[in-house]
Amino acid sequence: MRILHTADWHLGHVLLDQPREAEHRAFLSWLLDLLASEEVDALLVCGDVFDGANPPASAQAAWYRFLAEAAVRCPGLSVVAIAGNHDSPARLEAPAPVLSALKVHVVGALPRDGSGPDVEKIVVPLSARRDGRVAAWVAAVPYLRLADVPGGEGEEPPDVVGGVRGVYSRVLDAARARREKGQALLATGHCYMQGTRLSEESERKVLGGNLHPLPGDLFPEDVAYAALGHLHFPQAVGRRGNVRYAGSPIPLSLDEEPYPHQVCLVDLDGERLAAVRPVRVPRLVPILRLPKDGAAEPEELLDLLRGLPPAPERRPGETDLRPYLEVRVRVERSSALLKQQIEDALDGRDARLLKISPERKDDGPALADATSAVLADLTPEAVFLRRWERDREGAPPPEMLAAFHELVEAAAREEAP
Repeated sequence: MRILHTADWHLGHVLLDQPREAEHRAFLSWLLDLLASEEVDALLVCGDVFDGANPPASAQAAWYRFLAEAAVRCPGLSVVAIAGNHDSPARLEAPAPVLSALKVHVVGALPRDGSGPDVEKIVVPLSARRDGRVAAWVAAVPYLRLADVPGGEGEEPPDVVGGVRGVYSRVLDAARARREKGQALLATGHCYMQGTRLSEESERKVLGGNLHPLPGDLFPEDVAYAALGHLHFPQAVGRRGNVRYAGSPIPLSLDEEPYPHQVCLVDLDGERLAAVRPVRVPRLVPILRLPKDGAAEPEELLDLLRGLPPAPERRPGETDLRPYLEVRVRVERSSALLKQQIEDALDGRDARLLKISPERKDDGPALADATSAVLADLTPEAVFLRRWERDREGAPPPEMLAAFHELVEAAAREEAP
């Protein structure tokens, strides 16, 4: 059986006022071709399908169009999609009765009955397309909020790691009870694991603001593969090659430009993992940084900008696919004149200016940090930390940061209709 592991699509994402629709459209088209050419049996989408709880109509249309086209091009394909911390669980699950006809199983939140989590609802069979026989069972665990986790609320201190273990133990036990000899056991998650690489600019730690990174042994040895989302840098967890983050398909911040954005083809042989093959996602729009290292003096920077190739001609209505550009300049103070000079130097050049990053000549704090930070560049956590450091000494205590993250999650849920 062959599975395609993906995560963190973030449909509807905007990078410093630049919509990403064209890049996502290219990714989804490429993904359809890959599903067909590699004869994939099941697709896993491990959270953050959308970039926010209230995604634009165009992002929702792209998601449903993709699912419909996948069902036509790859008859018998199973799709399992879980919610991430950016998704609205209710919105993601709303069309589940219709999507089930396309063999699409969506898990927005941990389901509950009168006595607690109803884990039977998130144990999903995966069938081989060639014969329709069940070849694997997946414990389709979505992003877990503190309220989903036994011990996550009402205890001091909350035993979040133990609670998460309890959730996975119950779901995996339910999957074991259903599977037969020769069928693989899989798991999903949208979480932050110990010893992994985090993109500080576009991710934030989940489950209490890094109070509770989850241990690698969360997944027992009989789990053939654990497909994870949330971290945008593709990576294995520890030394276990069968517990992996697929990473995001496109860079979601300027700092993610060097990431090897990919998806993972996962081959199963009966109950065991046979192979994992990363496949790089083609990049439609490059990200440029000038200079490549450090910051340049103003005149040096302007010369670099004038040396960029001319922009290709575009027909009316044609999508702008010029590279995104960040410039880093060494200055003494903020200057509207310099900004205008940069824009003039870029006139007719093959680049779109996204960000000017000033650096003080005295090696002090960056000018953007000191006086002119663009709010859109900052995560809610970054704004909170700056305000805390301005009004108080030192960093906020862990419990305060955890409470802040819970408020952000609650606000996101309230914004979603």
